[in-house]
Amino acid sequence: MTAEYQIRSAYHYEGESEWCRLGAIDKAANAVRLCSGIPHASVLEVGAGEGAILGQLSELDFGDRYTAIEVSESGLEAIRGRNLAKLAECRLFDGERIPYADGQFDLAILSHVVEHVENPRKLLFEAKRVARHVFVEVPLEHTLLLPQNFVADDLGHINPYSLKTVRWLLQSCDLEVLEELVTNRSRATYTFHGDRLGSLKYWIKQLTLRVSPGLARSIWTYHCSLLCRPAS
Repeated sequence: MTAEYQIRSAYHYEGESEWCRLGAIDKAANAVRLCSGIPHASVLEVGAGEGAILGQLSELDFGDRYTAIEVSESGLEAIRGRNLAKLAECRLFDGERIPYADGQFDLAILSHVVEHVENPRKLLFEAKRVARHVFVEVPLEHTLLLPQNFVADDLGHINPYSLKTVRWLLQSCDLEVLEELVTNRSRATYTFHGDRLGSLKYWIKQLTLRVSPGLARSIWTYHCSLLCRPAS
């Protein structure tokens, strides 16, 4: 059992929070936007959490059969509690080895996962092994505002990425990047906590990303979605 698995196993999910639901709307929409043009009948979500993204994918009628793997028993209980009609199986895994056969899935989704894991390359090689396409989304936190020194927080992010370094990560796992998409979080997530400046923050980041993407990514955190396939 890895240290990461021990840490993540301690997480406890108590149903879907409104915050998770709002975030999942964006994440599922990005996956659908990049992956609708590839075969996606069988979908594996790696690190499925409480199943919020699968719930949104179900509402969007994306895919025919879902499989979820998660490091937390309480997460699996929350997923089962959703009673998703397309859910074929959800299983516990150790955060590294995916317990399925080579090429078993059309698509593996790792949405906001690799920034958390102790050995991201091991997990990505496994995703590439079991799926014909791999979708990855990460926050682009390696900006000018990134602190000099690591400080643990409730988010559990241990691997900060930029657009360049996440591409390097995927390519070093023998994954070919087919498409990429950089997005801002939805306005609803900025205003969720009642921050009066939330809407202003959203529009400033949104307009800067549109006018000067490089400058925007160098200052603020955005989300980067990438669709990949095995390079060989």
